[in-house]
Amino acid sequence: MKNVTTFPVLIAGMLFQSPAAFGQPNPQGRPARPPTQSPASQPRPKSAAQQTYTAAQVREGEVRFGAQCGFCHGKDAAGGESGTDLTRSEIVSKDARGDKIGPVVRAGRPNAGMPSFSTLSEDELQVIVAFLHSQMDKFAELGGGRRSVDPSDLATGNASDGRDYFNGEGKCSTCHSATGDLAGIGKRLQGLNLLRRMLYPTGNPGPTQAKATFLLPSGQNVVAPVVSEDEFSITVLDPTGARQTYQRNAVKVKVDDPLNAHFERLGKYTDADMHSVYAYLESLK
Repeated sequence: MKNVTTFPVLIAGMLFQSPAAFGQPNPQGRPARPPTQSPASQPRPKSAAQQTYTAAQVREGEVRFGAQCGFCHGKDAAGGESGTDLTRSEIVSKDARGDKIGPVVRAGRPNAGMPSFSTLSEDELQVIVAFLHSQMDKFAELGGGRRSVDPSDLATGNASDGRDYFNGEGKCSTCHSATGDLAGIGKRLQGLNLLRRMLYPTGNPGPTQAKATFLLPSGQNVVAPVVSEDEFSITVLDPTGARQTYQRNAVKVKVDDPLNAHFERLGKYTDADMHSVYAYLESLK
């Protein structure tokens, strides 16, 4: 039998390993935990009640759905700017000719940011229902795959292991505190937004800006905030707020970037470590 090497794959900001890589002892010697199956790998739902709509109804529903619902849920109903993937919705799968979808559409979900569409006529509602069932059944035939990431997809780690990593090998606690800057982060950020912030810190409030310290011929040190840098040059803001670019081979400069620890950690995370730290941060509410 040939030797088989498994390679980690980076998808949508998350590190996944081939199935053969799971279940192995972690570097800290802790017993491996059995992998949790992601909801994304579950079979897609189908409409439970068999119902027939005309091609004209589906086409009209596609246009109306795209105009009124597409911005949030995507024009194909598979998830968009802020709305969920309706081709996997339990409400849609259990619906029979609008008996489940209709009340939600007419009342809206104000707490989730969904407005009410109480002025829709019954015919208008039915063509939207027809389109949603058509899309659900069509996507079910594809056998999987989706563009969105739900918080439950990421819930494969262990918060206790994440806390140990945070305070130990990961050295996260040298800059962060569960009762300080990270207090309540599990409420402020969920799902992919939390994982992105953990791996690539951006957003509001923004991370502390990097600073460059220049050594002048006189021996004096001048500190300036960094705008951008690469291996050849560095751009900073002068005291007036104007940008100044210097070639690295022409000046003596040292850059202090608080995000370097995050960038260095990206190459060291195992899949288990990453998701366990995520689980720990998600528990800080």
